[in-house]
Amino acid sequence: MCQFLGGSMVFFGLCPLFMGCAMAAERCLGVTKPLLHSSLVTKTRTKTCLSVIWLAALCVAMLPCLQLGSYTYQDPGTWCFIKVLRDTEEVDVAFVVLFSGLGLTSLAVALVCNTISGLTLVLARLRRKPGSHHSAKSHDIEMVVQLVGIMVTSCICWSPLLIFGLMSAIHSYTGSIGDDLSSYKTLMVMGVRLATWNQILDPWVYILLRRTVLRKIYLIAKCQAGLRGNKLGRWEPTSFHSSEKKEVNQV
Repeated sequence: MCQFLGGSMVFFGLCPLFMGCAMAAERCLGVTKPLLHSSLVTKTRTKTCLSVIWLAALCVAMLPCLQLGSYTYQDPGTWCFIKVLRDTEEVDVAFVVLFSGLGLTSLAVALVCNTISGLTLVLARLRRKPGSHHSAKSHDIEMVVQLVGIMVTSCICWSPLLIFGLMSAIHSYTGSIGDDLSSYKTLMVMGVRLATWNQILDPWVYILLRRTVLRKIYLIAKCQAGLRGNKLGRWEPTSFHSSEKKEVNQV
């Protein structure tokens, strides 16, 4: 059961990272080279790409079956993951480096592609003529906001676990963990908890950062600001002067 749960964590951990990287690359190609994107990206190739992603993640997760790694219970003994930071057992440095390296590489590629896509959209809007269609502008804003939200969410959720994996592998290889073992275990649990939040937050990034939702939030904020302005305007000194002038004119 521990081998199954550990393999599931590795598989379902790498899949969203690989898919996010592939989506960022496809989006960057569509924004920068739309004609090339329309000719290269098809339904068949998309299904093939998804199959390759799932197969690659599955191959990494199944490495312990080939005696190229192992899973073990992690502190406090309620979950299983790659053998890291054990008191008496040897740490799988190569397996940890492989998992963390693939994850960090996927994050870095996605970050670069999303940055290029966002800058391209912003520059295209700045160069657009004033008489262009309004929906195209709002669509660009929506996509840029979603790109920023996705990048921030992925980096915050996944970076601690992946960086900690590399740090633990290096320290285990050099034997410099020492008395910091308990703090490393606590960081490991916190990193896994943050990583699980990525799957929860990703759909909400697309849901909440849509054009219609952003417009409603803007209108609500504008209405609230208008109400505050009206309340403050009632007590402005100019209002008293205008009322005095009206009374004099009436007399």
